[in-house]
Amino acid sequence: MNDKPIWEQIGSGFVNHYYQVFDADRGQLGSLYIDASCLSWEGQQFQGKTAIVDKLLALPFRKIQHSITAQDHQPTPDSCILNMVVCQLQADEDPVMGLHQIFLLKNINDSWICTNDVFRLALHNYG
Repeated sequence: MNDKPIWEQIGSGFVNHYYQVFDADRGQLGSLYIDASCLSWEGQQFQGKTAIVDKLLALPFRKIQHSITAQDHQPTPDSCILNMVVCQLQADEDPVMGLHQIFLLKNINDSWICTNDVFRLALHNYG
């Protein structure tokens, strides 16, 4: 029996699935979004699953591996689940980089869909 709250079980399951699919074939992530979904990627805005998948497929690497460092999940008052992920990634032979990603999940027709996705590399810009 799992003693974690249901929103943590759902959130953790989604996050683990997302990065497994991303690492194997990011073109398959479209099923996790809907046409109203929004992605903010390093400040660039994309709306709709086609635009989101097109952005992910256009990323300039062939191989990627994510390693989840921490994840937090919260229920929202409107029955969604907010997920915050801290992760490390290695793209091709580049150095390992940190990232932060937020997913807002909504249950639509008995499936948990990502309606909002915010991605930022953990880079410090001092100037």
